[in-house]
Amino acid sequence: MDDMDVNFPAFAIAVAAELAGMHPQTLRQYDRLGIVSPTRTAGKSRRYSMRNVMQLREVARLSAEGLNLEGIRRILELENQVANLSTRVRELESALADELLTRPGRRVFAAGTEGDVISLRAGTRAQRNTAVVVWRPLSRVQSGATAREITRD
Repeated sequence: MDDMDVNFPAFAIAVAAELAGMHPQTLRQYDRLGIVSPTRTAGKSRRYSMRNVMQLREVARLSAEGLNLEGIRRILELENQVANLSTRVRELESALADELLTRPGRRVFAAGTEGDVISLRAGTRAQRNTAVVVWRPLSRVQSGATAREITRD
């Protein structure tokens, strides 16, 4: 049997309240305050997911530790944001893995002259530095010519 989706809205308010160890009126109040907001059916009745029930238990725990409802709301908001971002990261990692599997060898990298990384198209080569460097023996500087005179030559 497959694992149950923790975000599936399966429980009516009475069942969710019992699972969370709270009174249904408390769940209604938390919904009004935006602390734990369940999904709604077409008839506007509340449907709680297992994730909502876990959040209600977390609210009870944090409240017992002395946090006020606004602090608890903010904590749950941040936890939801982290969960959403983690889901997005997994989606992007999966898309990247799929891309790498379906298009192998599409990205090629080379090292630049300064140690930088250069991205190349597949099948191309890195451009070589073709600058001409003129070398002058040190003896000319020693014979009394200044550096300015040498660069003017």
